[in-house]
Amino acid sequence: MLKFIVGRIQKGLSLLAPKRTPLSNYFGEDHATCMVPEDVGEGYFAVLAIKGGETKRFVVGLDYLTDPAFLELLDQAEQEFGFRQKGALAVPCRPQELQSILDGHNAKSKEW
Repeated sequence: MLKFIVGRIQKGLSLLAPKRTPLSNYFGEDHATCMVPEDVGEGYFAVLAIKGGETKRFVVGLDYLTDPAFLELLDQAEQEFGFRQKGALAVPCRPQELQSILDGHNAKSKEW
């Protein structure tokens, strides 16, 4: 399951799509497709929470790809944006919602 999700993300991030995406509006088309920001290290990926006019960028570890709440966001992202986005992955939720999911995952990780 994890390989499938990672594969979908990698495929979606690598495909060239001529249409403009939410990322194009956030970073500008060229910037979103040709640079990996310095704060996105190995084992991490950038995520944009976009909803209701609010946009915030997060850097998320690959371990979140096993979190059921985060996987639900990926399903919603696929339905709303498709996986032909360039650059950072956009998810359709308010930044506070994504922060809650990330905080919940961190709390679970500390329990182990």
